[in-house]
Amino acid sequence: MSTALIIVDVQVTFCEGGALGVEGGNAVAERVAAYAETRRGDYDLVITTQDWHIDPGSHFSDTPDFVDSWPRHGEAGTPEAELHPALADLVADVSIRKGQYSAGYSGFEGTDDAGRTLAQVLADAGVDRLDVVGIAESHCVMQTALDGVDQGHTVRVLTDLTVPVSPEQGEAAREVMAGSGVTLLASQDA
Repeated sequence: MSTALIIVDVQVTFCEGGALGVEGGNAVAERVAAYAETRRGDYDLVITTQDWHIDPGSHFSDTPDFVDSWPRHGEAGTPEAELHPALADLVADVSIRKGQYSAGYSGFEGTDDAGRTLAQVLADAGVDRLDVVGIAESHCVMQTALDGVDQGHTVRVLTDLTVPVSPEQGEAAREVMAGSGVTLLASQDA
């Protein structure tokens, strides 16, 4: 089996102090960085995704409903759209940017610098198993994991290396993922 670690949206914008900061985001960024450093050899590919919004339409709103519309965040080329400083030493094999002109919740909606989709990157590398971590569990992590299953991959979400927008949304996301065939486990059990 060939395995990829997908680090979803561990960006300044989604951590405390960012435009859409999630409580616990900075701590998750630190844990993801430590895991990636110590377990790098377990993965054939390490992939990062980033919200990289240029003009995502109704995804941005001055009066967001926090369901389909959100305050401005992850704007392409801004410091907030960059990966969290904890990941400064991470040398990803592939970087996927998503949501330029749409909401772009899933990493599978983005492309790398060469224009390849995440599905193409994984197929080119013969990857069949995905470990998904990052921010936020209830949104982009969940959607990336679900799309991974839909693409035929074996998918695990490492629960201590992600954080939801709220505890309630996290619980709902875990139910959806588990019901769709995603394995939920702690990183020490991976």
